[in-house]
Amino acid sequence: MTDGLYIQLFSIHGLIRGEAPELGRDADTGGQTKYVIELARSLGDHPAVRQVDLVTRLIQDRTVSDIYASPMEHLSKNVRIIRIQCGGRKYIRKELLWPHLDEFVDKTIKLLKAQGRIPDIFHGHYADGGYVAMELAAAFDAPFVFTGHSLGRNKKAKLLATKQRVKDINKRYKMDVRIKVEEKIIKKAAHIITSTRQEIDKQYGLYTNSGKQFSVIPPGIDLDTFHPYYHSQLDPAKEDEVAKQTKITLLKELHRFWTDPQKPFILALCRPDQRKNITGLIEAYGTDQDLRAMANLAIFAGIRKNIMVMEDNERGVLTDMLLKMDFYDLYGKLAIPKKHDFATEVPELYRLCAESGGVFVNPALVEPFGLTLIEASSCGLPIIATNDGGPVDIVANCENGILVDVQDHFLIAASLKELLTTPDRWQTCSRNGINGVREHYSWESHCEQTVNIFKRLLPSSALNKDFEKKLPKKMPFGKRLTTLNKLLITDIDNTLVGNADRLSELLQLLDKNRSHIGWGVATGRSLEMTMDIMTEQNIPIPDILICSVGTEIYYGPDLRTDKGWQQHLKHQWKPEQIKETMAKLDFLHPQEAEGQRRYKISYLIEDEPELLAQVYHNLQKEKLRCEVIFSHGQFLDILPYRASKGRAIRYIRYKWNIDHENIMVAGDSGNDEDMLRGRTCGLVVSNHSSELEHLKGARRIFFSKHDHAGGIIDGLTHYKLL
Repeated sequence: MTDGLYIQLFSIHGLIRGEAPELGRDADTGGQTKYVIELARSLGDHPAVRQVDLVTRLIQDRTVSDIYASPMEHLSKNVRIIRIQCGGRKYIRKELLWPHLDEFVDKTIKLLKAQGRIPDIFHGHYADGGYVAMELAAAFDAPFVFTGHSLGRNKKAKLLATKQRVKDINKRYKMDVRIKVEEKIIKKAAHIITSTRQEIDKQYGLYTNSGKQFSVIPPGIDLDTFHPYYHSQLDPAKEDEVAKQTKITLLKELHRFWTDPQKPFILALCRPDQRKNITGLIEAYGTDQDLRAMANLAIFAGIRKNIMVMEDNERGVLTDMLLKMDFYDLYGKLAIPKKHDFATEVPELYRLCAESGGVFVNPALVEPFGLTLIEASSCGLPIIATNDGGPVDIVANCENGILVDVQDHFLIAASLKELLTTPDRWQTCSRNGINGVREHYSWESHCEQTVNIFKRLLPSSALNKDFEKKLPKKMPFGKRLTTLNKLLITDIDNTLVGNADRLSELLQLLDKNRSHIGWGVATGRSLEMTMDIMTEQNIPIPDILICSVGTEIYYGPDLRTDKGWQQHLKHQWKPEQIKETMAKLDFLHPQEAEGQRRYKISYLIEDEPELLAQVYHNLQKEKLRCEVIFSHGQFLDILPYRASKGRAIRYIRYKWNIDHENIMVAGDSGNDEDMLRGRTCGLVVSNHSSELEHLKGARRIFFSKHDHAGGIIDGLTHYKLL
């Protein structure tokens, strides 16, 4: 790699590939998918850019192409698609990915640690990609840029206008979760890029934290691919054989549906989604006898094989299309092909429609931009679209069609007839569209403006930074932990503290060696109690704090919560049922409120084996999966079955990619046992409790002859970590 910007783009849903992208396959594969692929390629061509990663989800599922299971796909010399597995391997629609995004963040961090370079810019697309980019940017103190494409509040309002119930909208689209996350994203973003001014006023304006830095930068298109329809008419010799074959294939498919294929045709191209308002277009066409007489209708609504096995939303839309086709008796007039190739067929489809004297319609209720509108216009096809959203800017720039209230099918029909029956108006819109797209919608201009924004967000030295340079003492936890290859994790009470002189010596050693060894604490204390004792003992905030018996992980110096670990612990955790079950045991006494945490239920218990056995028996009887930790002869902690100090350390080791032989853990009591027994290097101080005596002789556990912090220093020397 040479000097230059390293940019990561995030579009999470997974159905993204460089060759023949499956646009329209389902609700996740619309114009936004094409946008991020072309943006990545175009940014990679910019001279100031060194590397571009388009990061998405890895999918290994027999129902989709094998390419989606490939961890890496190169789009060009310095542009690649990176696929990261989260939420299992099967394809699931993006609305169901919210619980798995913290896992995605963790595995992206692991990737960055392994490759040894941190992106200069994290650019999130759509709400889920925005969340991931926001979390990573916070970890590495890097700029976070957001492009929403569409926002939840606006979409929810449009869906409610179609009489859908709030309950159904939330169930299908997880809209409340999305809107809540979008509020945070907008607040945290260093810059927001939109395609239209309308997005800023009518969409971001609906949010509390909308007073941000915005830039309106319309996307571009490939003008060579989407050339005007008359090119082949003026010079037929320049039309290659592939284009001719594609055109013949499309004509044969369309003529299969139409009894009079010589008429002009009305074209719609979109996903089978309720928000795309396909049935509104069919109603406009079906209820107007004059329109039916003068033109055919072609609707390419995604790719389908068997409607019956599709998602409820897509199946409902396609079924409704067929029912309306039958109701209005549109046989011989309406074409609804089952598939199309976006890379080769769609540009020819636009040109065929233009050659017929037809019109392109985008009837969507919500259209943040409208990429198909500029593609169609670039081919010379007049357009009709909604008067709310991105089309407003497109028509203002290009004067290439008519804007209507798409919920009024009479207006749609009237506008179609106006263009179809007025040759001068049709020619004007066609010519304006071709010229306007070339003036306003190029990728070169888009990327130049985008890169200039990125540069303004970076410190002046960012383009020449060296990953291996000596690091300042205070830095974001992500940048610090990605540079470390050794780690010390120690209990606090009776291990780290207890001998003030040796503690001071240990802290000086850690500071002296901070360029290659990090350190943290693992304790049964809550975060608040941990901070209290560290303040009392004048201990600086470490790199990592594992609190509440391993149920909480924080990173210094800002005490940032590890959300991935919190999400990991949720699985099969049933705190209310546990409390009800334990309430039946009168020998258990709940600890004070400060001892109770979201993932830790704590009691006091007498040190008698039969009482502890009764706790286990009652939990097993109710089939409650959890971890029970007994320590210091009186403390009983019940945790999620995935939680403990040892498991938290294994999670940290995996996330930050540190070899287990380069991690030393130090403790003194029973609640340290599971972390001491791991694959890491274990250290037991000489002042340990009898609960750990049985570990003597265990592999990779060293019993020091020194107490407290002195024992920790002894262990670091023993394992050659200093």
